[in-house]
Amino acid sequence: MNKEASWVKSTCAYCGVGCGIEARINNKGQLDIKGDDQHPANKGKLCTKGLTLAETLINDNRMLTPQILNKPVSWNEALDEAALQLQDVINHYGANAVAFYVSGQLLTEDYYVINKLAKGFIGTANIDTNSRLCMSSAVAGHQRAFGEDCVAGCYDDLEAAEVVILTGSNLAWCHPVLFQRLKQAQKEHQTKIVVIDPRHTASCDIADLHLAITPGSDVALFNGLLSYLHNNNKFDQDYINAHTHNIEATLATALTQDTNVSQLTGISEEQLHTFYQLFANHPRTVTVYSQGVNQSTSGTDKVNAIINCHLATGRIGKAGATPFSITGQPNAMGGREVGGLATTLAAHLSFDRHDHWQLLSDFWQTDKLVTQPGLKAVDMFDAIAAGTIKAVWIIATNPAASLPNSNKINQALAQCPCVIVSDCVNDNDTLRHATIKLPAQGWSEKSGTVTNSERCISRQRRLLPTQGEAKPDWWIINQIANRMGFKDSFNYTNEAQIFAEHVALTSENNHPNQTPRLLNLSGLSHLTQHDYDSLLPQQWPINEDNISHQRLFSDGIFPTQDGRAHFIATPYRPLATNTSTDYPLLLNTGRIRDQWHTMTRTGLSASLAHHIQEPLISIHPQDAKQYQLNNNQLVSVNSQYSNAIFRVRISTDVQPHNVFIAIHWTQQTSSSGSICALIGDQRDPISGQPEYKATAVQLTPLTYTTDAILTTTEALTLTDLPPQTALYWVCKKVKTGYQYCISSHLTPSALEHILMSYFMKSTQQHLRAITHQSRRAVVIENAYCISSLNIHPHDSHHYLTSSPNIIAMHRYDLELHHFLNGDDNLAATDIICTCKQITRQQLVSTITDKKIQDVETLSCVTTAGTGCGGCLNELETLLKPNKTDEIREQNYKRKHL
Repeated sequence: MNKEASWVKSTCAYCGVGCGIEARINNKGQLDIKGDDQHPANKGKLCTKGLTLAETLINDNRMLTPQILNKPVSWNEALDEAALQLQDVINHYGANAVAFYVSGQLLTEDYYVINKLAKGFIGTANIDTNSRLCMSSAVAGHQRAFGEDCVAGCYDDLEAAEVVILTGSNLAWCHPVLFQRLKQAQKEHQTKIVVIDPRHTASCDIADLHLAITPGSDVALFNGLLSYLHNNNKFDQDYINAHTHNIEATLATALTQDTNVSQLTGISEEQLHTFYQLFANHPRTVTVYSQGVNQSTSGTDKVNAIINCHLATGRIGKAGATPFSITGQPNAMGGREVGGLATTLAAHLSFDRHDHWQLLSDFWQTDKLVTQPGLKAVDMFDAIAAGTIKAVWIIATNPAASLPNSNKINQALAQCPCVIVSDCVNDNDTLRHATIKLPAQGWSEKSGTVTNSERCISRQRRLLPTQGEAKPDWWIINQIANRMGFKDSFNYTNEAQIFAEHVALTSENNHPNQTPRLLNLSGLSHLTQHDYDSLLPQQWPINEDNISHQRLFSDGIFPTQDGRAHFIATPYRPLATNTSTDYPLLLNTGRIRDQWHTMTRTGLSASLAHHIQEPLISIHPQDAKQYQLNNNQLVSVNSQYSNAIFRVRISTDVQPHNVFIAIHWTQQTSSSGSICALIGDQRDPISGQPEYKATAVQLTPLTYTTDAILTTTEALTLTDLPPQTALYWVCKKVKTGYQYCISSHLTPSALEHILMSYFMKSTQQHLRAITHQSRRAVVIENAYCISSLNIHPHDSHHYLTSSPNIIAMHRYDLELHHFLNGDDNLAATDIICTCKQITRQQLVSTITDKKIQDVETLSCVTTAGTGCGGCLNELETLLKPNKTDEIREQNYKRKHL
């Protein structure tokens, strides 16, 4: 037996928590993954997504070779053509006719080089990032209040706090490891937890208080809190006088709506008083905010309204007392450090400062540095649609699926003369428009650094050999820069050299003639290649003595010209979109527990596919009754921009007249479940961040005649089917391949004929079983079952759903006989515990049979909840369903009656 490799430390590929992992190649040539006990972010814990990372390291949909117009070419040909097309556009139309759209999935070194090329040498600021969609409002709020984009707190503050407020953050599902830390802190220290969210989420299950606010009313709520603090002498006047500006104008704005808070937020006076007292009477308060705050037409004001309350009470820079922005992507913070946004320059330097221009021009030794901000994401794609941008280079992101009004984005890309896409996948909504495709390394192949939500820099290390001809993103950028004539400034041979340059630039932030910038890595300026390779996680700023600082602003000094923080007046503004007779429901969007973004990676894991298997629309029972909807029914959701189809989930998680849909499905995984097609491009006037949380929609029930499940060993392209074949389909990964659930107006026999005709090859055989109720078939090739098909007439009360035990890749034997005779266990497999693959039915049966009354016993008997712990709240709900519904009903009555 071969000796197993040693464990290598790296970081997780997913959210901004930035969990450390350890990985090694086992005797089977596969990757073993576990949490890094020594990493400060997660201390050995991982969520379901992190634990299943190894499942995603497969060849499916990998881009393995460069391509021009979908034809494989050599790297030299692809790079030459990309550089030639970019230079040709610049020569004919100017530098601003070129744009770049990049990603928080990039490593800091990649981010630094592309930003340097665009802003420093091509001479365009039209480089923006998908981080614009998740936390640019936080960036703008920090800059207005602190003078620099700085996250003041750290994760340890969650354990040190007396009160933790989660606003616009479903921490339980979006940042599960932090949620587990918070839950443990509550158990050990009796931490009070407040959740502010229009929906009842998994985070609410541990909350002492859930404020189900009217969507978009956060500013009113926190202005009301500021007024309460003032009226009840809870201001820290000494701190205000010594360290801040503009409290008078800010307070005056808040007081103008003081009597209207309950009406604007929909929160009862009793609950408001409870919340205000919790904040007022507990000096150690942390306010965690995320997409629910940021993704709004008033997102920046929401951020500043929160910060105002912390500044007024001096609750910043102290253990357990801070406003705390939690980012969504693994390196969103690293992108902010190197100026990845169209509105920022590298190293937190500013477009507003002439001395910053000079510093950066001198450092990069360029005379082409841009001095004005570029186009933000939505404006950039508007410019592509208008034809003023002729070439766009998209790196590691999928804007055709993730940007609002995605039909318009697809139309813009379809007409753009030059669309260069660097990615590790070969097909997604965006790549279908690419004229040049450049294969990039994926997670486990890349090497560099990332920075998490608490400003902790960690090494992401190479774990596996690179597939195909893929290259590091920084290498691709470097090569094209060389071909465009910038070889002297882009002569990097490894990522350590790029990191060293980034460090050197941040060291300039302490120039004696300038306002100091807190982003300072000067303590890392003497790193050797070996030091870089063995770099341990540490938070910036890191000064010359190599001392890392956990918290910022503990001295009350801020990176503004006079060292004071600024209160920002935040007048309440109603939602930009209102419901109407035509569009009577308000759509909210967000994430689910076991999927990530547009499922580029998580969609490759069979283990993650079963918790929530398809795009659902959550609707309150009251509205379901009004629109005559049943659970599992298909419904067309229409906005003024487009329409899409989802399956109904009736739930009291949402309030009446509100609906919720997850963001993850795309054209590759669903026929009509892409949520961004429905969303308009209204955005915050300061940050440019789009409004993803409030879209007016209408619902139309749909009927159909036939359900089918098609399981194959290879992914299929269902868009090749005749248009009327499927009203709706959704795809998910299973252990033996891919599974497609199809709903159709066709009869079972007609649907079978089309599916078998399209996907069965002449070299294959098939076996069929037909009854008056169903049609079943398997396709055999070389004595192996490579696909199976199960078709039934639709029953309005039940529908076929995929099973992890569906037949595939088995020899023709008794198992095939059972399948053809209907014994295939095709029943709902609602997985609650992803780590242990335990279903809801198994848990319910165990609870009933063994009369289990507590989570600890249920976990002991079933092992559910003993992996990452992310399902523990759902286990509690299964044990006490009536209590949960009763609490929600009481909250609803308290709010509305």
